[in-house]
Amino acid sequence: MRYPTNKKPVLKRIIAIISLALAIFLLMLFADHPAAVERYYANGFYIIICRVFHSILNVFPFSVGDIIYIAVVIYLIYAVIRLMVLLFKKRFQMAGRLFLGLVIGIQAGIVAFYLLWGMNYFRLPASERLGLSDTAFTTADLKAVTRILIDSANVTRARLTPADWAQSNTHIYNTARHAIGVLSKDSVNFRAYNPDIKPSILTPLLNYIGTSGYYNPFTSEAQVNYQMPIFNRPFVVCHEMSHQMGYGAEDEADFAGFVIAVKSHDRLLRYSAYHLAVQEFMHSLGARDTLAHKELKALISKDVRSDYITERNYWLAYENKLGAISSIFYDNFLKANNQPQGLETYNRMVLLAMAWYRNQWLSSDSRH
Repeated sequence: MRYPTNKKPVLKRIIAIISLALAIFLLMLFADHPAAVERYYANGFYIIICRVFHSILNVFPFSVGDIIYIAVVIYLIYAVIRLMVLLFKKRFQMAGRLFLGLVIGIQAGIVAFYLLWGMNYFRLPASERLGLSDTAFTTADLKAVTRILIDSANVTRARLTPADWAQSNTHIYNTARHAIGVLSKDSVNFRAYNPDIKPSILTPLLNYIGTSGYYNPFTSEAQVNYQMPIFNRPFVVCHEMSHQMGYGAEDEADFAGFVIAVKSHDRLLRYSAYHLAVQEFMHSLGARDTLAHKELKALISKDVRSDYITERNYWLAYENKLGAISSIFYDNFLKANNQPQGLETYNRMVLLAMAWYRNQWLSSDSRH
């Protein structure tokens, strides 16, 4: 009589695994249709998720997602150790059930990831949604916009006051939320449903894996590394909250964060965005024209250069093998989620910014 009861839990687990595998397969079929994802998910189901999750979780001043991640890691460590013990003791039935349970947990996590946020990776490109489809540009255009960005970075950096440098993290978060709120009233593409940003409990770990912030797709929470240089924080806050708005790809979130920041009236927020943009554009320019890169590098003010050195030294202080391993993992994660360039996707923000500047006035000014 014991034989059937021992097999029943295993059979249930196998049925659950097959069902979850089918759900993942159907989600991936849906992901192959960006127009449908845009209409039914990004502008439908995901909006409901935002309204519900943000209304509930924004009540907590700490990151619920951080706590969930910590709990999951602790459980996984326990489960792996227990699995090894069971195998060592040759209790194969219990080990098999535990293993199948872990498979179910991983599959359920994948389904939750795509349902709660991950399907945003497969919506229509931001270039199409924002009317920035023409992303081709010449080296001359790139040089012209890079010069503009350097001038903007120099000017905004010079205008910063001691009060700006003394801003608390709370003030930075509130400023970014306000900037998003203002822009969302003018553009449907920046619609936000009570977005929020939280200091990550995991910040000490984020330092060692070289991460300035992250978005938790399971709780719809945006987290920021609250210890990095103050001039980096405002833009990162906008970037992570752009993920909350449904910008999945990293280059798109970078661009959305840039637009939000430069349209703000806050000096530190604007400088933070120009600081990042100059870095990205100079990287792209250097790959195309080393002489132009050298020429424009000389135009960057002493204070802005000093900030780049501060930023570099900050991350070098935490540089280790863990950061390299996490970079490999995240690179592969991005490639698996409709971002074939992996970590290089971040640098593709330049394509969107160039098209945006062209739409503004570059097409006429750069020809004179």
